[in-house]
Formats: sequence, C-alpha cells, structure tokens
Amino acid sequence: MAGLSLRQHALLAGAVLVALAVPPWLLREPASATVTPVATSPLAAPAAPPPLRAAFARTLFAPPAADALPADAPQLLGVVGRLGRDAVALVRGSDGTRTLSPGDSIDGWQLRSLAIDAAYFTRGGQSARVPMPGSDDQR
Repeated sequence: MAGLSLRQHALLAGAVLVALAVPPWLLREPASATVTPVATSPLAAPAAPPPLRAAFARTLFAPPAADALPADAPQLLGVVGRLGRDAVALVRGSDGTRTLSPGDSIDGWQLRSLAIDAAYFTRGGQSARVPMPGSDDQR
C-alpha cells in the first residue's frame, strides 16, 4: 500500500466502513412498523363446506356428462390400418356395418378423423366423439 496517496487511503477506508455498515443497516427492524389492517372485520368462513363425496364419486379423467353421444350417432366397432395414412373405421349404422374413411358419411354423420381409441363425427353443427367398444370412456 506504499504506492497509494493519502486521498486514496481515505477513499479505501470509507469504502470499507460502508461495506461493513450497510448489511446490518439493511437487516434492522423498521422503527415505525405499524401495519394498518385493510379489513376491520374477520373473514367469514363458508356456511358449510361442499360435500367431498361428489368429488370422490366422479372419475378423474372422464369427459363431462354434457359430451354424451347423440342417440342416433354411429357405433364404432374398430379402427384398422395406420392412423394418418390408410386407417379406416368399422362402423355400425342403421343400415348395417360399413367401412368408412375420413370424409365418408353414414346416417348423415360424416367421419372427420380417427384416433387410436375413437372416431370423430360431425353432422351440421353437432360433433360427436364415438369411443371404441370396451374403452374406459364408454357410457
């Protein structure tokens, strides 16, 4: 430290004092720590908690009941082929069993797409997801 001037020594000493004094100052408790409550009355609990029986009774990943199939929707019997390439659906309609490719129709319902476990049909503004027989989302 022989090469430092008196002014540089004073600045260095001041920096050390600031470095030692700032952390305790930041960690101190505020002198005027008065907290004013926003609400003057305590929060009220609900009158009665909702029954959990209904939540435990329904299945976790089942689609909502509003997605129920229309009565006249075709019945999917199976999907054959490679999805996205040459897959076809075996479908039972009012006039018997047919093989449908996406775009084909039966009983006014048009097959839009196929999945590994379902077929998606549309008719006018209606749409229906028809699950494969034996799948978990059968009703």
